[in-house]
Amino acid sequence: MTRRFPDGFLWGAGTASYQVEGAASEDGRSESVWDRFCRIPGRVLNGDTGDVACDHYHRWRDDIRIMQDLGLSAYRFSVAWPRVVPQGRGPVNEAGLDFYDRLVDGLLEAGIEPFVTLFHWDLPQCLEDEGGWRVRGTAHAFAEYAAAVESRLGDRVRHWLTLNEPWVVAHLGHRTGQHAPGLVNSGTELDVVHHQLLGHGMAAQALRAGHAGSEIGIALNLEPKVARSDHPLDLDAAALEEGLMNRWFLDPLAGLGYPDDLLAASGWPASVVAGGDLDVIAEPLDAMGLNYYRTEVVGHPGLRDCDRPSPLRDPPPEITEMGWPVTPSGLGAMLRMLDGYEFEAIYITENGAAFPDTHRDGGMIQDEDRRSYLERHLAEAARAIGDGVPLRGYFAWTLMDNFEWALGYSRRFGLVHVDHATQQRTPKASASWYRDVIARNGL
Repeated sequence: MTRRFPDGFLWGAGTASYQVEGAASEDGRSESVWDRFCRIPGRVLNGDTGDVACDHYHRWRDDIRIMQDLGLSAYRFSVAWPRVVPQGRGPVNEAGLDFYDRLVDGLLEAGIEPFVTLFHWDLPQCLEDEGGWRVRGTAHAFAEYAAAVESRLGDRVRHWLTLNEPWVVAHLGHRTGQHAPGLVNSGTELDVVHHQLLGHGMAAQALRAGHAGSEIGIALNLEPKVARSDHPLDLDAAALEEGLMNRWFLDPLAGLGYPDDLLAASGWPASVVAGGDLDVIAEPLDAMGLNYYRTEVVGHPGLRDCDRPSPLRDPPPEITEMGWPVTPSGLGAMLRMLDGYEFEAIYITENGAAFPDTHRDGGMIQDEDRRSYLERHLAEAARAIGDGVPLRGYFAWTLMDNFEWALGYSRRFGLVHVDHATQQRTPKASASWYRDVIARNGL
């Protein structure tokens, strides 16, 4: 049976500036927090950096040809804030904007719709030196930067995403220290969330003040949290974790403010919230971007298994190389949850998996595990559409193997294999499969 997707459904793939561009010190680009983080011994596996990455800055024409061969109708990429406004605020670096100007024109000439993300974690280091997302001024600087990008690209770009995964910046960057800027238990995690959401609202206003008719959204990583058992402590722990990852972001964006139960449970004093902030955060959204990878089983840390009623809920045995469980049903659950917020349009802005990619047949990587992962998640997406969810597009993560943050180049998510020594691109079997899905507009 063929599951067809709606006419006009957008089929895409995504990347992020620091993960693919390279050219870290060219044409006026300043240092980002990830440039600095990569140079702290022990923070990034094998001492890898994004200095060269996939050299997309110089090879974008070849990469667009790959997109054309895949039949993509959309390409999601992010703009590097340090490339466009090297001091974080103030003078705009026109040479930096020139790159995105060329990229957008090249995409449109190829019949590929550009989806532009304004912030995918590469904050200018000079702003971090002033407090980064821990201080309110960064939100204002972000709005100025958004206006600068829109003024150059807004006559051709119709789809904007302000932030990518603010939870990651707050939690991994300011609590666990696994990501830049690498702060551990800083006590500022929820302040960082608030300032990012405030920056989102200000940027949305700046974008909306530009060219009319643009679609403005944000990309959130959302996931279900399943209780380890039916023990009340497990149920409470899972509900709290899911709330802090999902509702803490969605409720204020939807104009509902921060959830009262989570405010009480977190103990956050909310001292950084000023009058009018929640109205700015609730600037109307045209679209919601969902980044989905997994469902997580959560248990209360103080419970022993012998204290839990059986049966216990364990993660499924199938996991990706990231150690993440393969749980396609969670995608459907998150799509239906978003539908409850009545967003006008939803996009799956990231979905994909890292696998070892060791099986070759001739020159092609036979990544059956990735193909199966994508197919099962797309089947869930199709079912959600059938239930009335306004899903408008799907972006596989990622177009090509790239810099995987603290794991360097050790994890490969790409549809296209990249030899990082030679920069040779080779489509994998999953790319051929995805091309066929796009061609038939269905599974």
